[in-house]
Amino acid sequence: MASPPSSSSLTLLIVLSFVLLQTTHSVKLPFHPRDVLPLLPRQVSWPIINSLNSPADLMPAFVGAASAKNDTGEWKGACFYKNKAWMEFHNKSGSEFGGGTLHLKVSKPHSWTCMDIYVFATPYRVTWDYYFLSREHTLEFKEWEGKAEYEYVKNKGVSIFLMQAGMLGTLQALWDVFPLFTNTGWGESSNIGFLKKHMGATFEERPKPWFTNISVEDINSGDFLAISKIRGRWGGFETLEKWVSGAYAGHTAVCLKDAEGKLWVGESGHENDEGEDIIAVLPWDEWWDFELNKDDSDPHIALLPLHPDIRAKFNETAAWEYALSMDGKPYGYHNMIFSWIDTTDGNYPPPLDANLVASVMTVWSKMQPDYAANMWNEALNKRLGTEDLDLPDILVETEKRGFSFDKLLTIPEQDDWLYKDGKSTSCIAFILEMYKEAGLFEPYTSSIQVTEFTIKDAYSLRFFENNSSRLPKWCNDGDNVKLPYCQIKGKYRMELPGFNTVDPYPHMNERCPSLPPKYSKPANC
Repeated sequence: MASPPSSSSLTLLIVLSFVLLQTTHSVKLPFHPRDVLPLLPRQVSWPIINSLNSPADLMPAFVGAASAKNDTGEWKGACFYKNKAWMEFHNKSGSEFGGGTLHLKVSKPHSWTCMDIYVFATPYRVTWDYYFLSREHTLEFKEWEGKAEYEYVKNKGVSIFLMQAGMLGTLQALWDVFPLFTNTGWGESSNIGFLKKHMGATFEERPKPWFTNISVEDINSGDFLAISKIRGRWGGFETLEKWVSGAYAGHTAVCLKDAEGKLWVGESGHENDEGEDIIAVLPWDEWWDFELNKDDSDPHIALLPLHPDIRAKFNETAAWEYALSMDGKPYGYHNMIFSWIDTTDGNYPPPLDANLVASVMTVWSKMQPDYAANMWNEALNKRLGTEDLDLPDILVETEKRGFSFDKLLTIPEQDDWLYKDGKSTSCIAFILEMYKEAGLFEPYTSSIQVTEFTIKDAYSLRFFENNSSRLPKWCNDGDNVKLPYCQIKGKYRMELPGFNTVDPYPHMNERCPSLPPKYSKPANC
């Protein structure tokens, strides 16, 4: 009796069979190869499914908005290749503004077993449905939530989003995205795999030991700490942040020395004993001990010393005054997403777009209203010059003023905006605001809003040491690859593309498109 084929041989056999099936155009298949993959043995199906899908497949794609004035036009779905939708208003409820029926006609499926999943959203609600029969389907909105939703849908329509990977692909993507946030080796390898696939990161392993014996005498005020976490809650969050912004670090801190020569670390995003993320100024020994022995996110850390000429400009007294004035204040959630979005369509890695951002905001506003208000409602009100409008009212007000929501998102953040809990500074805005106070952005200080900078924008500034002979002797100690900065912790060699290449200029980083995989930006945008 012949021995059973090995898993690799069986995988090859299945792949070849799929190729043959997909090239048989003369006969319409009763199934599609993707539809039957999960029915095969796990060791056969999962390598193939993993090659077809990724966590990014969780992102629904905007296909159109159905209103009474216009249908959506046709689009191609994951299952049905010919689709269109339109809205019919009615008053079956007998209410003041009535309700409506969304009609969605689907046809030309690629197989008999596939289905399409859709998300439907207005500023006031989000719902979903799935379709696996070729015909006209309907989705009922029994009653609009007042005049505002009625007017919005009448003019703008119900936004329709397609889950591009279909049902099985979406389930697989959910399975893939879950480990990004788990504090396990599986989670770490998932984050590394995502960044390799979507950003081209390499993750070359460094020789041991994976930490540096640092002499604090060689560290000075203003020296920059770039941090990359690759496992756990923060690891997953940072992975997605890196993907949308192009930064190869997800967190930052800054060094300060006091008059007695003691080294401190200023950090926006330090977790206090109550579990709150705050701005803190900590003794170096305390901060470094935590990163070496207690931080379970596997942080990779690089020290970026200031250039001597820049250090000579650094006003240490002003820097300390700023740091102490912010000590204990909340982390800057208000403006966190706005440093990333500068243009209406040049900052969203596909399939992200402004429509999806608005829908995610709508979902979170329903599920976590306090969180949503902290994350974006107050910041959007700042851009409109209004107060205390919730997200639906913000969208309606934007429409009244004759411009789009995607345009509203691009209005630059202002460093002097005061929120209800004070000035809002993310980890990088805290450092760059300190640099402003210390005089490093002269003569452009008044025309630069550092809350518009991403972490990549920060480490790209031409502020840092460019002569490797002046780096501390322990810098990259034991590594045969000499980086232009000092990696002081981490198994993998840290990459910082664009490091130390951009001089400050007026209105810096306010209108910059930036898309993967290169995330290149035009000069002086």
